[in-house]
Amino acid sequence: MRHFLALIVLAAVAAATAGAQPTPPASTPGEALFVVSGRGWGHGVGMSQYGAYGMANAGRTYDQILAHYYTGTELGPAATKDVRVLLAEGSRAVTISSTVPFTIVDAKGEKYKLPAGPIVLRPNLSLPTADGTAGGISPLVVRPGKKAALSFDGSLYRGKLEVAAVAGFLRVVNIAPLESYLQGVVAGEMPHTWPSEALKAQAVAARSYALANLVKGRPFDLYSDVRSQVYQGIAGEKPRTTEAVRATAGQVVLYAGRIATTYYFSTSGGKTASAADVFGFAVPYLVSRPDPWDSASPHHRWGPELIGARTLQSKLGVDARILDAAGVVTSSGRIRSLTLQTEVGSSNVPAALLRTSLGLRSTWVTIGVLRLDQPSETAVFGAPLRLTGIARALALPMLASSPDGSRWTQVGALQRETSGVASLVVTPERTLRYRIEVEGAASPALLVQVAPRVKLVPPVDATALIGTVRPRLSGAAVTIERRRRSGWVRVRRTTVDAAGAFRARFAVTPGSYRARVAASAGYAEGIAPELEVAG
Repeated sequence: MRHFLALIVLAAVAAATAGAQPTPPASTPGEALFVVSGRGWGHGVGMSQYGAYGMANAGRTYDQILAHYYTGTELGPAATKDVRVLLAEGSRAVTISSTVPFTIVDAKGEKYKLPAGPIVLRPNLSLPTADGTAGGISPLVVRPGKKAALSFDGSLYRGKLEVAAVAGFLRVVNIAPLESYLQGVVAGEMPHTWPSEALKAQAVAARSYALANLVKGRPFDLYSDVRSQVYQGIAGEKPRTTEAVRATAGQVVLYAGRIATTYYFSTSGGKTASAADVFGFAVPYLVSRPDPWDSASPHHRWGPELIGARTLQSKLGVDARILDAAGVVTSSGRIRSLTLQTEVGSSNVPAALLRTSLGLRSTWVTIGVLRLDQPSETAVFGAPLRLTGIARALALPMLASSPDGSRWTQVGALQRETSGVASLVVTPERTLRYRIEVEGAASPALLVQVAPRVKLVPPVDATALIGTVRPRLSGAAVTIERRRRSGWVRVRRTTVDAAGAFRARFAVTPGSYRARVAASAGYAEGIAPELEVAG
């Protein structure tokens, strides 16, 4: 029998031994989980309402509250006037009523006296009269009876109502004294049970904001919703807020002699934001200010909120899968924009769009990222494998494993770089699921398939090839293959014995061989490093 002079085992065999050091393989990005925690509620510019509440409870007066949030301003008088508030437009019909007789005057000065009760107006503006009906000329001004309020679609309003026919629809505007308007605003913007000094600060801020933001070029001055301030008419009035409006009557916030645009919002989270950071334009009296007084707010700190990558992609309208995200942070802690890393490149999302799309309370957010990546190669039994991913802006990330996803065991703390890239070397002995865990959140699970460690042993003669399989997969099928020009070709099949060894008897000729163990018992297919047999 011919004796084999040389047997060369390729370096791959040595790399698969238990003492080898792992090298980070190229990996496929896994599914990311974004952990959003935040502070405050609202845009963050101007007066924090919970801050005003805290300052008032600490003994500060309303003028001190306003001076803190609107830097360099002072209080001053403003001329009283009527304001025109848009209540509705695009209506097909409206109902106006009064508990006492009232009057309607049309654009030509024609006056119509109407009895107490409701009337329904449509775009033709026909009015009931003693002789039947008559058509009024748009716009109609509805004037209340003595010491009475007018009702529009079931809600009471002070002052007059103007009804105009516009392109086949109706527009309704409430014409009322500024102070009456404010009575219907303040209780809707701040709880009426709050300290009186906070309510006074809110009244002055609302008055100033209204006068500084009158609508131009339209037949009304203010909207009745958040485009101006929420106005509910008499239904929105409360005795304590009405008292605050009257106690500050005519007072506004002035900067350099002009009425200031007094933005306000619910909760700062501890610091207000500058107009430059949030709106993109600088205003000298709207700068970032410390705000330790709003800690009583339930929204002072909030979260975490868990948002999957696919949910984020859908809500932001991004075409490609999102792999990572990081915020561009302003000096007040809020983010100016969010930079997304996707499979096809990067893109930026403005903070305001992020907030509205995700329904976040504010843009003062910290965006943690958890992502565990799929190694490009199958793990080998007992061999070290470095798992990599991202664990950014979250405390104490730990790697955990589970055989079936129902019970998880922590493996160890991840090694983390300043960029947030995290990794840990594991030595899996069976197929497992892994995930990164932090308090209150965990990354999507990653299945790491483990293949048996298969080794071909250099033969002592030319009658057989032998090898070992770890773990000892007794009965597992083994295929011996030889490299040909066309690729790997099967030359013999055998099975693993109880000791975890196998023997394939055939005439062994010089060439390159390998052993392939079929997937079984929860293990992936295993392939031995290539063995070169030389004669």
